[in-house]
Amino acid sequence: MHVRERKRPLTGLDWGIVALYFVVSAAIGIALSARASRSMSDYFVGGRSLPWWLAGTSMVATTFAADTPLAVTELVVKYGVAGNWLWWNMVMSGILT
Repeated sequence: MHVRERKRPLTGLDWGIVALYFVVSAAIGIALSARASRSMSDYFVGGRSLPWWLAGTSMVATTFAADTPLAVTELVVKYGVAGNWLWWNMVMSGILT
């Protein structure tokens, strides 16, 4: 059985959506740059004004990447169901950090 490939080039609407995305992203960056502090310390620690739950969520989200499903699969293959519990333990301890 042969699957016929069809090429679907981007239409004007597609390019418009891509352009709108970049314009909105740039506008948000420009608007928020006025609120930015000039201190390097404030840049790295967020002005020490983040609530604990937001900082914890950010730290846990940092651990998720394209290779995370592969790493979790490796843990489960290597250690069985206990490997999955190891992964959940890392997630929960990351939130508490």
